[in-house]
Amino acid sequence: MRFLRYIIILFALLLWSGGLSSTVSHWLYQVGIIADDYRFGDLYRLSALPQFKEPKPVCSPSNRSTDTASTHLYLIGDSFSEPERLSQDDFRVSRYQRVPWDFRQRAQLDPTKRNVLLIESIERHVREHFAGDVQELVVEKDTAQHPSLRPSFWQRLSNEFHRSDMEERLESTLFSRDWAFWFKELKASLTLNWFDRASSSVSLSEDRKHVFLRSDTDTGKPLNSSFSSLTDAEVNTLVDSINSVASRYKQLGFDAVYLSIIPNKASILEPERAAYNHLIERIQANPALQVPFIDTYEAYKNSPVPPYLKSDTHWSCEGRALWLDLVRQKAQI
Repeated sequence: MRFLRYIIILFALLLWSGGLSSTVSHWLYQVGIIADDYRFGDLYRLSALPQFKEPKPVCSPSNRSTDTASTHLYLIGDSFSEPERLSQDDFRVSRYQRVPWDFRQRAQLDPTKRNVLLIESIERHVREHFAGDVQELVVEKDTAQHPSLRPSFWQRLSNEFHRSDMEERLESTLFSRDWAFWFKELKASLTLNWFDRASSSVSLSEDRKHVFLRSDTDTGKPLNSSFSSLTDAEVNTLVDSINSVASRYKQLGFDAVYLSIIPNKASILEPERAAYNHLIERIQANPALQVPFIDTYEAYKNSPVPPYLKSDTHWSCEGRALWLDLVRQKAQI
């Protein structure tokens, strides 16, 4: 009996460690002790509404990558370009390096190749990303002479244990299985049907056919919402910043720099919800813009097939294929 008690305590400590440490949490997921609570989409995860529950699809591979291509592609991007959504195989390039926003990486450009930089951002973060200079990709002549500095022990400890993420990570560790989703769905459905309320992290369309991130629709989030006010002066400032970023990277050796702003889900599926600020269109139509752009907004707005997943903020396989076609045509990759 005592042995069983120790086993239970040890298992509880293991799950608790997964909530505290991202490394332990990742290991628990790899060995199958905890499940991926994003497997039915990030918006379902936040809302727990069963009508928005669907497994994430597996999109057909592109198989375009080639070792002999004369182009090297570097991409500064957000979750739309994460490895499970995009890879080198989606482009006809011989080198591909993705740099997440807010995580600096170094690169050494090959002058014998065509070096292309694609800067991708979801609409809700454009005003934040271009509020200052973009420094995510550091171009160096010889990376071997500038080895990365090893973070101190306290820096590594701080990176491992994010206080702001602990509660969310612990919930994911303990309640990621289907039995927990059943209880969450029951509570969310009762709250919506009886009190006309959904999770504070999401908002529903007027016809309740779509679910969005709250930040996309809440005008109290001026930097993120599709419906917050946006002056011409702010647009001009954003355009100046975009031009400056592209100019600096071209001076560092890039042959071409492209801009891709992916619309918020609400901007496409419910633009009449309130006064849409048309951020993407106003940037792309600004006469001062000197950077070629991938016009996803018009393509998504006119798409006969919904370009977004029902349960997620990200694109569907059709939306992904549409974006890839536009990038390949524009950047010739």
